[in-house]
Amino acid sequence: MSTKTTPNNVLSRILLLLICINLLLTAKCQDNTAPGSANLSTLNTAIASSPKYDTAKQAVIQQLKNTLAATPKDNLPAQFEDHRRLYEEYKVFKYDSAFTYARALRSIALKLDDPVKTTYARLQLGFCLLSSGLFKETLDSLAEIQIGTAPDSLQAEYYALMGRYYYDLGDFDNDSYNTPVYTQKGNVYIDSALHRYPPGSFNASYYKGLKDIKSGERARALAEYRQLLRRPDLTLHQLAVTTSTLSDIYITNGQPDTAIQLLIRAAIADIESSTKETAAIFNLAQLLYKKGDVRNASNYIETAIRDAVFYGARQRKVQVSAILPLIEGEKVRRVEDQKSIFVTWSVIATILLGVVVVLAITVYRQVGRLKAAQAIITQAHIKEQAINQRLLETNNKLSEANKIKEEYIGYFFNADSESFAKIEKFKRSLEQKIAYRKWDEIIALVNNTNLKKEKEEMIHNFDMVFLRLFPDFINRFNALFRPEDQVELKDNLNTDLRIFALIRMGIHENEKIARILEYSVNTINTYKTKIKNRSIVPNEEFEQRIMEIKTV
Repeated sequence: MSTKTTPNNVLSRILLLLICINLLLTAKCQDNTAPGSANLSTLNTAIASSPKYDTAKQAVIQQLKNTLAATPKDNLPAQFEDHRRLYEEYKVFKYDSAFTYARALRSIALKLDDPVKTTYARLQLGFCLLSSGLFKETLDSLAEIQIGTAPDSLQAEYYALMGRYYYDLGDFDNDSYNTPVYTQKGNVYIDSALHRYPPGSFNASYYKGLKDIKSGERARALAEYRQLLRRPDLTLHQLAVTTSTLSDIYITNGQPDTAIQLLIRAAIADIESSTKETAAIFNLAQLLYKKGDVRNASNYIETAIRDAVFYGARQRKVQVSAILPLIEGEKVRRVEDQKSIFVTWSVIATILLGVVVVLAITVYRQVGRLKAAQAIITQAHIKEQAINQRLLETNNKLSEANKIKEEYIGYFFNADSESFAKIEKFKRSLEQKIAYRKWDEIIALVNNTNLKKEKEEMIHNFDMVFLRLFPDFINRFNALFRPEDQVELKDNLNTDLRIFALIRMGIHENEKIARILEYSVNTINTYKTKIKNRSIVPNEEFEQRIMEIKTV
């Protein structure tokens, strides 16, 4: 039996053929076989398990915090060790917590008057600042260290940290003028570190290879790191650092597939050790993006963003923010390519069926509306973030102002009450003596009124309330000076500190400060100039640094 051919059958067959061709072309565009795809699935599994590793990390941290809470406050050596272990846990996990414990280490070491512990604490503080991308603050912190008398182990750590500082600074500038200079300085410091690291240690091998990379000796560095990876005693963090650095050599040598395999190993080790201060997964996303694996690149760059935000690494957030628009743009471009293929075949189909034209126009308009809506949402999100940031800053300032206000209102109510009682007692005594015409006693009563003592007591009370509000003020003030220019006070303020305490309270006019402290305006100006000239920060920044000191 024959089948009757109709125009409708012909049109249906043509449409089916066009749809099949379009689907084949679309599938071809999406056929991106990722290099190392078998290992990528392992990495994806590790990323999904990341909360499990982080929970275990938090449990260890909480146990250490419990130990710290049970340690007597006056047992400074034990306090130092407890803070050190907490710092080590936070070191590559969360910047602000690591920074807090590093500062506590420095404070305890200073109380112990132990030069070795003080140097160790300042080195850890420098590491935190460098890991967060605070280059100026890193150099300022390391400049306080007198490394010449320190043990070899601390000297090695200091020189390695200085070397890393200049390498990172050169990478950040990434130009032909400054970068070679910074690289050369970094090499000099790494040489000093290598002279002090024990031969055959992990750090000696790692930094030797790093210097070779920076010096252009990639073949030598490659052999060094391959040998290092054969060691059975590497920790997860050491494995991640070594494989990540080794991948740079293969990238430079034009071997991205090998680099990808190494970065996958590094990223998995970072996840299993809960390391958030990492560049491995970010570099992996970049390579996969260049290879055309946009889907995995997008997933990994989002993971890198989460890690950078969690840790608080400023330079890492800048890096990932720079490549994210490229990856998202590539995703949009691929969507646009697919749309172009669809439109192309739709034009062909238009010759046969006008309905396809209407469909193409409809799709095109919907994509345009989607882009417009996405732009509106993006702008609204940016505005919301800006508003939230301003609200947070305002709330912080209001909270501090309220605390200061509450503390000083209570103080002045108490002071006024005491002054009123004294005046009332003086008035009754004076009235009584006038009534009995005891003129000699009246004169003696007046002469015994010690206004100077009252003023000194007022100043003492101001010091007491101010230090209760700003218990770290003296330490933060001293941090602006060289050790030989620092003051050693605990319970009261001297005139230098008192002037800037009044400034921190919002009294910036020299005339008001002079009246409160009973000095001339010229004397106040002289004090301020002398203090600023001794400081290690520029004069014009000094008062701003004072205003940055926070209440408890």
